[in-house]
This record gives sequence, structure tokens and C-alpha cells, in this order.
Amino acid sequence: MKERPILFNAPMVRAVLADQKTVTRRMIKPQPTLDTDEWVVDAGGTGKWMGSGPSPATGGTRQTWGWATCPYGQPGDRLWGRETWSDVNLQGAPGIAYRADDDIRDLMEDESFLDERGAFNYDDPRSKPYPFSCWSEDLIAGTEGRWRPSIHMPRWVCRILLEITDVRVERLQDISGDQAEAEGVDAAMCQQYLETSPSRFECKEAVIHGFAGLWQSTGGNWDENPWVWVVEFKRVTS
Repeated sequence: MKERPILFNAPMVRAVLADQKTVTRRMIKPQPTLDTDEWVVDAGGTGKWMGSGPSPATGGTRQTWGWATCPYGQPGDRLWGRETWSDVNLQGAPGIAYRADDDIRDLMEDESFLDERGAFNYDDPRSKPYPFSCWSEDLIAGTEGRWRPSIHMPRWVCRILLEITDVRVERLQDISGDQAEAEGVDAAMCQQYLETSPSRFECKEAVIHGFAGLWQSTGGNWDENPWVWVVEFKRVTS
């Protein structure tokens, strides 16, 4: 079993924590150079996938594109979620704040940070780089301190741990309504992207329009219909 980090924005963090998001789609990089129409997974359990399709360079003869390894792992591997966070002062106790829902973790209640006397170990190398000087109330109110980017979240700070249950390859626009819901798209998100979704003129379920709008809002291009990794997961606590 391997562990790898994965980035989530605030809406997706909330969806994962509410057990509304159980799958994520991430674009395959680089995209196939052939007109790929079929993917097969390596039977050897390496986690690699091979794409194949007709090649214009050979008059349409089918060719393989080569092996692509899913960077998120394979079933049984784990993902730990990175999100926007900050170190804060909880009325004298060191803590971690999470921007997605303003949740705060009191490190003095975390047994792994306590010494043999049950006191907080201020020499713990995990916390030493952080000042814990900003009051939690001031950070959340936006009057003091700063949020740290998700890409800089260390493993010990994360609160989201996921186990991969399935990996497959699909075209982005092949997503179903059920899968769009499993991506964490809800009624509020559908309403949010109702007038801007790139798929709004297509005959699709509202939840798919919501997903298309979400995909576009994070820098993706729905109209390109790229090949994507579809990574299904379940949340675990240890």
C-alpha cells in the first residue's frame, strides 16, 4: 500500500467530509497523441494503462499509444488530502485551522504531540517551523495571520485520508448523472453554474451541467473532452 497527496479545493473538502464525494476526475497528462478509443489495464498489477486507436500516420491502422501510470495509485493505495490551512493560537494552545469550514484542531489534545508527562512537546519537529502566534479568531475574521496554500500542507496536518477502491480511464464528457453526484455536485452548485456551464446548451441532467461548470471553474476545459483518470475512494479514519 502506498500513500500519495492529492489537492482539494474548499467545496470538495466539504463534500468529502460530508461523504458526498466518493470519486474524483483528474486529466491524464500528457493526453494521448493517437485518436485513442480503448484503454486496458496491465494485468501484472503495475497500475499502468495502455491506450490504443487508429493512427492517421499509418493509414488508420490501430496502434498503441504506450503505457500511462495513474499518478494517484491503484485500488488499495491511499490518498491524503491537501487543503488550505494555517497554524493558530487557541487561547495559548497551538492549533491548526482549516479554511474550508473553519474547523480548528487543538494539538494539545493530540496524544502524538504529548511527552511522557502528558505535556505538549514544543520540541516536536512537526510543529517547530510554525509560530502559532496568530489568534484563531483573528485569522478566521481576516484581521490577522495568513492562510497557507494547500500545496504546502505537510502530511501530519491533513485530516482527510482516503482509500482507493477503483481506477479507470474515461472521456470527461462520458460522466453520468450518478457520477456527477458522486463528484460532490449538489443543488447549490448546479444553481451556481446554471448560466455559465459550458454544457448548458446540451441535453444533459442538471447535475452534469453543475459538474461541467465546476470543472471549468478549476481551470479545466470541458469542450476539449479530455481523457481523465477516474479515481473512486472511501474515507478511512486510520
